[in-house]
Amino acid sequence: MAQFLNREDVEALRAYVVGPDSGFANRAESTVLLHVTHNNLKAKFMEIRLDMHATIESVKVKLSFHCGTSPSAMLLALLDESGSPVASLWEDHRKLGYYTPRDGYTLHITDMDPTSASAGGWLEDTSLVEKYRMSDEDYNKREKTYRKWKAEQLARDPSWTLEKEMAKRRGIEHVPPAPKVDDPDHMMDLAAAISVGQRCSVDPGDRRGEVMFVGRVEGLPLGFWVGVKYDEPLGKNDGSVKGRKYFECAQGYGGFVRPDKVQVGDFPPIDDFAEEEGLGDDEI
Repeated sequence: MAQFLNREDVEALRAYVVGPDSGFANRAESTVLLHVTHNNLKAKFMEIRLDMHATIESVKVKLSFHCGTSPSAMLLALLDESGSPVASLWEDHRKLGYYTPRDGYTLHITDMDPTSASAGGWLEDTSLVEKYRMSDEDYNKREKTYRKWKAEQLARDPSWTLEKEMAKRRGIEHVPPAPKVDDPDHMMDLAAAISVGQRCSVDPGDRRGEVMFVGRVEGLPLGFWVGVKYDEPLGKNDGSVKGRKYFECAQGYGGFVRPDKVQVGDFPPIDDFAEEEGLGDDEI
């Protein structure tokens, strides 16, 4: 059963949405939000919560979980919003608040360990990691591989494709993709029988409309196309293809279809409110 919010619930929800961020309003006075950068990493850690009362040593320990650098190998520098140095945090026993950091400042980490896991981009550049590659000879020795299964399917059905197999497993009819058109005059004979201004019905769905364009369309596959302005928003565009305007219509009322999908003739707009044939006054 649908449940509706009463006025009090709506007001409470509105106050929650437009109200201040409780995460910031309820934070301790000694909390500061600092960005963190690292000399070996491209990533930037945003708004890490740190306590002004924490020692530099404990700050390094916390940062090590973010960047992987050992606390003993860290050199910390405090930068302001513009990136200008404010202080070097050399003394591990000092409290963070001693250096007067502010929200939005940055702690920059310099990793002094040349053998660090982050050196040379090892923590971010996956191309540096050696990957296991199996030779074709070893792969062919394995049982129940996709390659062997595919060969078995093709032996049974030379027209087999993975798409056909997936459709079969889903219990739906497989519709093979249309062959690629390489003829610039594709369907020209059908297009010759269609004129701008004619009423038409477009398959699928008996979509009614008016022919607005007949010809080749730059940006679509080769051959002839028919531009249709539909009576209802059953199209995909506003008569444009890749920025070029072929005819005028509202967004969603235009479409381009192949001539074999278009039937011209006496196709008036469909009146959804017209009285259906064969229904009496006592039947709806």
